Amino acid sequence: MKKRHLLNFNDPAPDMEVLDVKGKTVRLSSLWAKRPLVLAFTRHFGCTQCKEMLDELVAGRAKIKKAGLDIAVVTQGVPEETRLFAETHAPGLKALSDPERRAYQAYGLERATIFQTFLNWKVLRAVSNARKKGYQVETPPEGQDAMQMSGTFIISPPGRILLPFYYDHIADHPALDLLLEGVLSTPWDQPFEGPIGVNEEENH
Repeated sequence: MKKRHLLNFNDPAPDMEVLDVKGKTVRLSSLWAKRPLVLAFTRHFGCTQCKEMLDELVAGRAKIKKAGLDIAVVTQGVPEETRLFAETHAPGLKALSDPERRAYQAYGLERATIFQTFLNWKVLRAVSNARKKGYQVETPPEGQDAMQMSGTFIISPPGRILLPFYYDHIADHPALDLLLEGVLSTPWDQPFEGPIGVNEEENH
């Protein structure tokens, strides 16, 4: 079995071509050319945790922008499906389409094992909690892989990985509080030195 390549801190970010919601080609490097980018890969459109994650990103968008980062969301859907999904679950976020999942593969995001999905008590508990919030588990649209893992990356303008977040299981998305209070308190627009979460102003 071929071992997947996980991206680490300071690795070059794979520069892939994806599609926007109108079907036009977008190079990922164009999204981090001027500002650091939060690049979030979703699973399928029926995933409760993905909807919950996107709602958190939408709610925290202003703070994320204020911290100096942009946001882009990559989906497995074709452009029109992605447009409709984003209008409901990711309004105001840049949504991208990767139906062949080439970008997923380039970023080391593989298919989940059964122990990362159906036979994981953390996933079952997360689904139960999500249902209480009104999120419903739905069948993925045709062509979308229900076993596809997701992940979140922060990428610098030079095109380097500043933060790779790989999920241990399908409900393991990073909490918004972690991003806002930890990762996003780092001055990403300056040369990366020292520990994450420490502002230069706090050092003086």
